[in-house]
Amino acid sequence: MEEKDKQFVEEFKTFLSVEKNFSEHTLAAYSSDIISYILWLNGISCLDVNFDKLREYLHFIQRFEYKKTTIARKTASIRTFYKFLYREKYIDSNPAISLSAPKRPKPLPKFLTPDEVEQILNNVKIDTPAGFRNKVILELLWATGMRVSELSNLNFGDLNLDENEIRVYGKGAKERIVLISNRAKNYLNQYIMSARKLIVDSGYTTPDENEDSPIFINKTGYRLQNKTIRKVINEIVEKIELPKKVTPHVFRHSFATKLIENGADLRVVQELLGHAGISNTQIYTHISMKHMKEVYENAHPHGM
Repeated sequence: MEEKDKQFVEEFKTFLSVEKNFSEHTLAAYSSDIISYILWLNGISCLDVNFDKLREYLHFIQRFEYKKTTIARKTASIRTFYKFLYREKYIDSNPAISLSAPKRPKPLPKFLTPDEVEQILNNVKIDTPAGFRNKVILELLWATGMRVSELSNLNFGDLNLDENEIRVYGKGAKERIVLISNRAKNYLNQYIMSARKLIVDSGYTTPDENEDSPIFINKTGYRLQNKTIRKVINEIVEKIELPKKVTPHVFRHSFATKLIENGADLRVVQELLGHAGISNTQIYTHISMKHMKEVYENAHPHGM
C-alpha cells in the first residue's frame, strides 16, 4: 500500500476514534474494510475513483458470500471514508454519496399459537386483586394487539365497552380504535367493578374513575408501569416452562398472525395495529405463508 494511502487510513482512524467515538471493535472493522478496499484498487489512488468503480468493488465482494450484514458494514465503511476525504478537501466531490448497501433481511416476528396463549392465560393466578388485574391485562393484549405502553396508558375516558371499542394512542400520539372481544370485555368489567378497588394497599388512595384516571393501577394507586407487565409474563412463562421467549410484543405479533391466518384483510390489520405503512404489516403474511407450508407438508400425502 502506498505511503499516501497509509496516511489516509491513519487519519481516517483518528477521525473515527476522536470525532465519531467508535468502539475499538468498530474502529478495527472499518479500518480493515478500507485497507482491503485500497489493496483491491491495486495501485489506483483512492482519490481517483468514481461511483462505477465503487459499485464494481461491491460486486467483487459479493463473490465471497459474506453475510448481508457484513456487506452492509463494508459499504458503510466506504461511504464514511469518502465522506471524510471530502470533508478534509482531499477530493472535490464524493463518489460514494449515492452508494447503497443491500437491504438487511427483516427477522420474522416471534409469535405464539392460540394454544400457547391459552396455556399462559390459564396459569395466571387470579386469587388476589392484583392477580385478577394481571389476567385482564393479558386477555386484553391477546384480544386487541395493543402495545404494552398503549395498554398501561389507558384511561376510563378511552373505553366504549357498549360498542366493544377502546381508544388508544400509539406512536406519535396517533389515535386509533381497537376492538375488544366479549370475553376480554367481561373480564375488564369485572376488574373495574371489583378488583381495582381492592388492589391499593391501606394507607394509599384508590384513584377515581373519571375520564382521566388510569384503568390499571399498582398497590400505591399509581398507573401500572410496563415493567410490571413484563415481569408478570416472565413469571408465568417460567412456571409453565414454555420453551419460548415471551414479551408483551409477542402477544401483539400473535394477535396479528392469527388474524392474517384466518383471512383478515391486510388493511384492517394495519388499522388495528396502528402501523403507519402497510409494509410494516406485510411481514405477517410471510409468517402465514410459512405456516401454510408447514401444514401442507404435514397434511398432504406427497408433501413438499
